[in-house]
Amino acid sequence: MGGVILFDGVCNFCHSSVQFVIKRDQAAYFQFASIQSEVGQEILATYKVPGNIDSVILVEHGKAYFESTAALKISLRLDGLWPSCYAFIVIPPFIRNVVYRKFAKNRYRLFGKKEACLLPTPTQRKRFL
Repeated sequence: MGGVILFDGVCNFCHSSVQFVIKRDQAAYFQFASIQSEVGQEILATYKVPGNIDSVILVEHGKAYFESTAALKISLRLDGLWPSCYAFIVIPPFIRNVVYRKFAKNRYRLFGKKEACLLPTPTQRKRFL
């Protein structure tokens, strides 16, 4: 089984990020669920994700990853040159996550918010939990 990406279903930036990953994940390694969905909430509970996490979450190999670590691990599975972004993993997480948290805190202001969660296209539906 591949990884599961949990995303904020009402965030415009997060919606665009999911579309970005789908286009660059030709092997269909990732599946997706919005954090707001019932499935997303079950996954959060199963992996005991703290309620204060305001981040993309990657569940892979029985472990949950957050913030910049999740984003970098996702990049490893994408087509093209995106796996080279994983080189940033050498930067300590406390430094990487300062930038990540600042962006996450302002994402609604910068990109807006949807009234409802993303609806995948019929061809994308099989990738959503």
